[in-house]
Amino acid sequence: MASHIGKLPIAIPSDVTVTLNGSHVSVKGPKGEDSCEVPEGISVKIDDNQVVVSELNEEDETNAKYGLVRSLIASLIEGTEKGFTKNLEIIGTGYRVAAKGTGLNFSLGFSHPVEIAAPEGITFKVTDNTHLSVSGIDKQKVGEVAAQIRRLRPPEPYKGKGIRYVGEHVRRKAGKAGK
Repeated sequence: MASHIGKLPIAIPSDVTVTLNGSHVSVKGPKGEDSCEVPEGISVKIDDNQVVVSELNEEDETNAKYGLVRSLIASLIEGTEKGFTKNLEIIGTGYRVAAKGTGLNFSLGFSHPVEIAAPEGITFKVTDNTHLSVSGIDKQKVGEVAAQIRRLRPPEPYKGKGIRYVGEHVRRKAGKAGK
């Protein structure tokens, strides 16, 4: 049973170049360059501005990785062309963020400020003291860094205070009932 996602061809935009070197796929675009390895049993072909991923055998392991490889290559192309961004907001009295060099400085109600340095390939943008965005060309790294920032002070269910993704719904609970 072939993957429905894996069968779809990936269109290559005009400002992006994709090169194959054995089982190594490299993508270069206006935002930068990135690459990934293709596992055994899966072939990748480039023809007339499209990347086509196909299975070489019908084994379960190959079938499991088929759609994954197609998604990874599509993410590489999208990341090098447009980049990825995760937006976060901070809610709570006295909770704020400030840019400090290439990193961030958080004030989250602890007895000390929390500092985060920007990993390689990641840029932070602070729009105001309660909103920030994490950007980069690697989808996985952008998501991981945003999750690490959210983990500093996850939103709590009673007052909703903490760091959350923009648009994230936090389920609220009723507090203790008074007399």
